[in-house]
Amino acid sequence: MDEIAKRQNFVISLLPRAGKTALGFFRNPALVIDLKTVQDPVTEADRRVERLFLEGISRAFPGDGFLGEEGGSVGDLGKDNFVWVIDPIDGTANFVRGIPHWCISVALVRRNEVELGFVYDPVNRETFTARRNAGAWLNRKRIATRENTELTRARVNVGFSYRRPSSIHLRGVETLLEHKCEYSRLASGALGMAWVACGRFDGYWEPHINAWDVLAGVALVREAGGWVSDFLAGDGFRTGNPILASTPGTASELRRLLEPLNEESDRWAREHRDPVERPL
Repeated sequence: MDEIAKRQNFVISLLPRAGKTALGFFRNPALVIDLKTVQDPVTEADRRVERLFLEGISRAFPGDGFLGEEGGSVGDLGKDNFVWVIDPIDGTANFVRGIPHWCISVALVRRNEVELGFVYDPVNRETFTARRNAGAWLNRKRIATRENTELTRARVNVGFSYRRPSSIHLRGVETLLEHKCEYSRLASGALGMAWVACGRFDGYWEPHINAWDVLAGVALVREAGGWVSDFLAGDGFRTGNPILASTPGTASELRRLLEPLNEESDRWAREHRDPVERPL
């Protein structure tokens, strides 16, 4: 068995335990909630699930690097090393309100390539998996993006971050509506990308997103036949980047409409010396 397959099997075996842990907290009305930044909650569920992955990976693959949303980096994050990128609860804002739209997101990166992507939705018992050059799957069924080519029949999932001016987000939504393209904002980038991969959405757009929120989804959309922007360009791994993903048939038009806003987001970050959300 090759090294990537070993890691793929390991994560698949660990996801049910992580999901059970997260669900236990999700169903706990006494869950303690802290705030990292404005509208950015964190709970013991986030910390516990991330620690479960860190401890498991450290035992099984002690040389691998690790980047988690809550705990930061551990080990060697160099490009030649295997690096795990974990969001223990993506959609925490939904999680803390009892809204059943959140997931666990796990990606494996090496040499600037996303080798593996996993998005696990414990509430609905949906496991999205992808391996580079080997396809994308929902549970045991292979998935593909929609064949739609018309924005007037499309729905794009839109993300938002307070790390960028709200005006960029608002202009993006206005642009979509002006072209008769519907949109949704469901507050989980990882699930948003997974739902593009399996054909529930035609695209996902966010002017700035962090690696732990999106890398698993990047693998899923690419392996499902979709188009994805180069998230790892520049220093995207450490500081985040805009993301745009879509079906092949809507990629050209969505890029024409939304890439100028992504470029504006990048300019704003340079001009304001946009800080890394949390030191790695």
